[in-house]
Amino acid sequence: MATTTLLQRHANEGESIAEAIRDCLDYGKNPEKTENGKYISSYECDPATVAAEFLFGKGQLQGHDRLGTKEGFYQIRQSFYPGEITPEEANRISYELAMRWTKGRHAFIVTTHTDKEHI
Repeated sequence: MATTTLLQRHANEGESIAEAIRDCLDYGKNPEKTENGKYISSYECDPATVAAEFLFGKGQLQGHDRLGTKEGFYQIRQSFYPGEITPEEANRISYELAMRWTKGRHAFIVTTHTDKEHI
């Protein structure tokens, strides 16, 4: 069974929201964790330019201004036990969860890490 956590992310002290978004996305898109991007999917954004797109409006969340500087941003993490699911299935399930959560009104990116026993 998957473990799902919703995190409201904020910039750390001395860090801009732009840096926080870039750091989070860079970690998620890490080629060593996603088999060179094989397990990255997205909705209404390009994984290559997603940080800039989120900062300039496509990924804005309700209640945020154009640059996303009011509250931060959201990250959903799912973890599956070793052998429970394939990376393809995990990515598909996570994409479906993000679509349900955003109701198709906001851009999002899904990254599935395969560098550990759990997915």
